[in-house]
Amino acid sequence: MLKKVLIANRGEIAVRVIRACQEMGIATVAVYSDLDRDALHVRLADEAYALGGTTAAESYLNTEIILDVIERSGADAVHPGYGFFSENTDFARAITERGVTFIGPPPGAIEVMGDKVSSRIAAQAAGVNGVPGTTQFLNDATEVVAFGEEFGWPVAIKAAYGGGGRGMRVVREESEAAEALDSAQSEALKGFGRDECYVERYLTWPRHIEMQIIADTHGNCVWVAERDCSAQRRHQKLIEESPAPSFPAEIRQAMGDAAVKVAKACGYVNAGTVEFLYQDGEFFFLEMNTRLQVEHPVTEMVSGIDLVAEQIRVAAGEPLSFTQDDIQLSGHAIEVRINAENPAEGKFLPSPGDITTLVPPAGFGTRWDGGYESGDTVSQYYDNLVGKLICWGADRPTAISRTLRALREFRIEGIATTIPADIAILEHSDFAESKHSTKWVEDVLDLTGVSSTPIVADGDAEAKVQRDVDVEVNGKRFSVKVFVPESQAGAVVASGGSAGGAARPRRSAGAGGAGAGGGSGAVTVPMQGTIVKVLVEVGQEIEAGATVCVLEAMKMENNIAAEKAGTVKEIKVAPGDSVGSGDVVVVIE
Repeated sequence: MLKKVLIANRGEIAVRVIRACQEMGIATVAVYSDLDRDALHVRLADEAYALGGTTAAESYLNTEIILDVIERSGADAVHPGYGFFSENTDFARAITERGVTFIGPPPGAIEVMGDKVSSRIAAQAAGVNGVPGTTQFLNDATEVVAFGEEFGWPVAIKAAYGGGGRGMRVVREESEAAEALDSAQSEALKGFGRDECYVERYLTWPRHIEMQIIADTHGNCVWVAERDCSAQRRHQKLIEESPAPSFPAEIRQAMGDAAVKVAKACGYVNAGTVEFLYQDGEFFFLEMNTRLQVEHPVTEMVSGIDLVAEQIRVAAGEPLSFTQDDIQLSGHAIEVRINAENPAEGKFLPSPGDITTLVPPAGFGTRWDGGYESGDTVSQYYDNLVGKLICWGADRPTAISRTLRALREFRIEGIATTIPADIAILEHSDFAESKHSTKWVEDVLDLTGVSSTPIVADGDAEAKVQRDVDVEVNGKRFSVKVFVPESQAGAVVASGGSAGGAARPRRSAGAGGAGAGGGSGAVTVPMQGTIVKVLVEVGQEIEAGATVCVLEAMKMENNIAAEKAGTVKEIKVAPGDSVGSGDVVVVIE
């Protein structure tokens, strides 16, 4: 069995893996950026090492620093979680070449299935058909146009090495192709370190159903259960459930068999998910995620199988602890992702900030997998998932009722969350009757008046400053950094003398009211983030609704639009500038 596991991730998935390891008697090693030095996963791990930096590229996507920490910590295994390096062949190979166990599939399987173009080819070779699409990376927008003209509009541009809807853009006509490809590549590069994209047909009313598989090194491969992940916005999942409702048993069996065929075709080992689109009685291979999924807890709740523990055992060379015939499902489970976003009547605006209070619900059949506690900060530089609420019931109506009760019981203050939108989804008759699809939230669900206003405690949280302090441990002298409230900084005896905040200082874009200008001509941003592009020039005539700049927040790009027509009088920001909620970016007269 493995002795010490380094978790190359952050947030709730790092916490989930740490807890599984500790239950198995395995030591854990956390890594953290400057902004995460006090994060929950750092507090829970047996050891923690600083990566430095603020952004993901500077920290969690810095291969050399992580490899150095593996060596210094003496970890004999690495769990990548999901996102970041979880589907990066080079990282997995760098781990295994050092004689360290990678708790995931072999690099070769990631290479085939982590790239969504080659995975389509592999699935076809295994006799599993996918949605019509290209099997080569896109070079320019003309290829998108040619595909759209051949197969019909709309089409979807997708990041070949991505997931979770990031790096995906729907193109409805020829004129949108160039901007959509540029945006998809930009978002994919920031989120996954690679910008290759491909294009496929965009189905009009599909359900997103995926199969959890797990395979060992002894030739065993099983499918555990399916999950319905159709409640989405911006192609990112909001609510997942298992088993899929109103799903024919014969299709379930055929899809499970197809998932195992795909996994075996690439020599897959460990946990993975084969995703399908289901429409009008047919299913199409979509992609394979060569990692643990965010929504794995719903499968655990209905199967009773600890997938993370099973991952670790498989990585250690043990056979699966169960066979296909051993899997018995019970009841129904629903997972709700609690994101730091304001539903904002369907706009879903990121809401980073300090969590002043977080008290998750409890009760029978209620589970909370979180990455934050009261007093923690949700940064604009990382994913906005606060945690996942998972509720089990003997049947689907019971699971829905229990989830609604738990959501209303949930106390979270300081940031806006998706909870009001989650309640609207679960209360809707379409969801109860399983009439929803991947387009339903954005095209049908009426979120008028559905918003989330952060409950903010009186006074701003006191800023912390750095002090360099000399300490002795067992007679050995160390120089350490201490981060203390600014009001207490004078009480710390510092050897260095200079104080500095851990976070990069925000360059203000100027004062401004909340909203997007209110028609006044002052275009403001609704959230904290970083300016990626400025699309207008001083003196330019623009129409109401025109995009003036693109703001990146929590690894997602957001178009900032003008609410009135006129002439651009002043541009207050440039690419790379950090802005806060309410900051004015462009003035129109």
